Amino acid sequence: MTADSRSVRVAGLIGWLAICFAAAAVGAAASLQADSFYAHLDRPGWAPPSSVFGPVWTTLYGMMGIAAWLVWRARESGPVRTALCLFLLQLVFNSLWSWLFFEWRQGGLAFLDIVLLWSLVVVTLILFWRIRPLAGALLMPYLLWVGFAAALNYSVWQLNPSVLA
Repeated sequence: MTADSRSVRVAGLIGWLAICFAAAAVGAAASLQADSFYAHLDRPGWAPPSSVFGPVWTTLYGMMGIAAWLVWRARESGPVRTALCLFLLQLVFNSLWSWLFFEWRQGGLAFLDIVLLWSLVVVTLILFWRIRPLAGALLMPYLLWVGFAAALNYSVWQLNPSVLA
């Protein structure tokens, strides 16, 4: 590998990780008061404590960035552009969820958002898998966590109708 191609690969990895963590930062901006808000909500018994979310999401965003980078490296493949565009679109819905749920207190819209997010992640995972199976595999924990988060969103929304519209 030449120094140029190595530097391009490293820059690509840093770029995709930066994009993922920028999306995380946008969502986190809406979650600044999430701990106290979450603590006051009625939650199902299976709901994790708020301290779990940060480490889980940090790990998932890192895996997502690596997955996107692996697909980006296969630029010669035809479906790469579509796969990465869908990946970026799902990041938008990912970031929007925190605003809908924590900042704007819209439980129903947040649930709609997360169902759409889950659907986008399924399609993205399939496209990533076809391009680079490892990239698809790296999105599997994300898909599972978003599914869990959707169930939690729905339950919390139903348990708190006076707080979450």
